[in-house]
Amino acid sequence: MAGDIAQMAGEIVPYVTAAAGAYGVAVLARTQDEAADATVVLGRRLAQRIFGVRAAEEELPESLADVVEEPGDSDSVAALRKTVRRALLADEELASDVRALLARACTTVGTDNRQTVIGSLIGGDNIQIGVVRGDVHFGSSSRT
Repeated sequence: MAGDIAQMAGEIVPYVTAAAGAYGVAVLARTQDEAADATVVLGRRLAQRIFGVRAAEEELPESLADVVEEPGDSDSVAALRKTVRRALLADEELASDVRALLARACTTVGTDNRQTVIGSLIGGDNIQIGVVRGDVHFGSSSRT
């Protein structure tokens, strides 16, 4: 189970980091931002589920606050990943809830056994692409 949790923590942290970069110290505040993309929305939901919802003026947990200050710092991201992993290992219900959030959000789409899109979020008119393998063409369906 610890390996599964470590892998899940690795999947969660990029979302939380994106949300921390977008929302800053308000990442755990209970507000809505209609303009946020699917990655940021999921990251915020994951952060709130793991760390709890807080008022914007409340202090963030240290590892999350460090990522808010420097979202690109690999040491801060690693510390956040460790904090998330510990929280998931300590609470089986939390791990189950987070696993369900990730399962609903991430999809794999394949076509013609050649092209595959993995780890993408599809919501409304927006698609957040994780990994694409194969030849990909964007634009109208008519090709010249």
